[in-house]
Amino acid sequence: MTLNDYLNKALKEGWAVAHFNISDAVTLAGICEAAKELGAPLMIGTSEGERKFIGSAQARVMINAYRDEYKLPIFLNADHHKSVSKAQEAVDADYDSIHIDLSVAKLEENIKGTKEVVAYVKSKNKDISVEGEVGYLVTESSKIYKEIIEIPPESLTKPEEAARFVQETGVDRFAPAVGNLHGIAANVKKLDIARIEAIRSLIGDTTMVLHGGSGTPDEQIKNAIEAGINNIHINTELRVAYADALRKFLNENPEETTPYKMFAPVIEAIKQKTAEKLKLFGSVNRI
Repeated sequence: MTLNDYLNKALKEGWAVAHFNISDAVTLAGICEAAKELGAPLMIGTSEGERKFIGSAQARVMINAYRDEYKLPIFLNADHHKSVSKAQEAVDADYDSIHIDLSVAKLEENIKGTKEVVAYVKSKNKDISVEGEVGYLVTESSKIYKEIIEIPPESLTKPEEAARFVQETGVDRFAPAVGNLHGIAANVKKLDIARIEAIRSLIGDTTMVLHGGSGTPDEQIKNAIEAGINNIHINTELRVAYADALRKFLNENPEETTPYKMFAPVIEAIKQKTAEKLKLFGSVNRI
C-alpha cells in the first residue's frame, strides 16, 4: 500500500495516520519500536533544517532499514519545505512525500508554487504524496512558549479558499490553520472543529492534516478526527520527552560517557510518548 492508500483508509475508517519528526537516529529508534509493537503505519518527517542536519541520503537509508527489518509501512516526508527548489531537492532525494509550505505567500502565489511542485512530483512518481496549506500558524518553532499565544482570525483557513486551493493544485493532502499552533503555548490549544467540518465538506476525500498536534487536549484530537482530520503531526512532545529523559540520566549519572547508555532511557521515553499518540489517533493494528 502507498502512503495515499493508508491515508484514504484512515479517512474511511475514522482514524489518523501519525506523523513524527526526527532530528537523529535515537528519536527514530523509539518511534519505530512503538509502531512495531502496536502495528501502526508511520510518517517520519524531516523539516529543511532536520534534513540538512541528518542528511537526505542518511534519512532515506535509516527509514529503509527499519521498514525492511520491522516490516512496517514507514513513509519519509519532507516537512515544511518553504520553496519550490527545496521541495524538488527532496523529491530527487527519494522522499516518499513532500510538504510544500507556501502559506505565508498570497493565495495566488501559493497556488502557483504548489502546482509547480505537484507537477514536478507526479512527473517523477505518481505515488509520491504532496501536501500544501492555506492559512498560517502564528508560531513557527516547535518549542515551549511561556507566553499566551493569540491567534488572529485572519490567520485561519477560509473553507472556500481551501476548496479552491485543493481543486487548482491537485494536492493529495491539505493542511489548514484551525486554531492549531506549532509548539506548546501557555494557553490550552482550542481547535475550531466547525471549521474543520466545513473544510472537509468542501474538499472531498483529500487528506486533511493537523500540524502542531503537540499539547492539544486528547478530546479535541478525537473531535478533530471525527470531523475529518486523518493525518496528525507531533514533534514538540517528543523533543520534550527526549530532553527530559536525557537530563535526568545525566543528572543521576554525571560520570557516564557511553552514548548508548545515555540514550537508552531517551529511546524508552520516545517509545512511550509515541505509543500514547498512536493509541489516541486510533492507529493501532491498522497495517
